[in-house]
Amino acid sequence: MKELVEVIAKALVDHPDEVVVTEKNEGKNIRIQLHVAPSDMGKVIGKQGRIAKAIRSVVKAASSKEDLRVDVDID
Repeated sequence: MKELVEVIAKALVDHPDEVVVTEKNEGKNIRIQLHVAPSDMGKVIGKQGRIAKAIRSVVKAASSKEDLRVDVDID
């Protein structure tokens, strides 16, 4: 899941070298934290959070096949 979020985020931002994705496993729950440059924050969140919601939806769909619960936090 970490790689999926990283690929999506790097495609969206102007500074892909500053994208940092960390993953914490807690049993069947996985917490993914996405850090981007402050100037790219708006591009990752989108208007009214639409892009962030889309990223979470894609990750949720991918994780349902593996019977996992994944939370994506954008910092």
